[in-house]
Amino acid sequence: MDYVAALLPPVVMAVAFTALIVTMVKSQGGANKSKEDAAVDAVLARAESAQEPRGHGA
Repeated sequence: MDYVAALLPPVVMAVAFTALIVTMVKSQGGANKSKEDAAVDAVLARAESAQEPRGHGA
């Protein structure tokens, strides 16, 4: 029965990881996709504009 105790945790983790990936894939898109994309684009644009211009040799 030691083999069951040794194999059970990896099997449980594999099943949980698969369920997590399936949930993530299913939750992509949908009605809020454009709103989420716009929010990410706004954050990226704000981060890029906040970067200081670097001088020569600095």
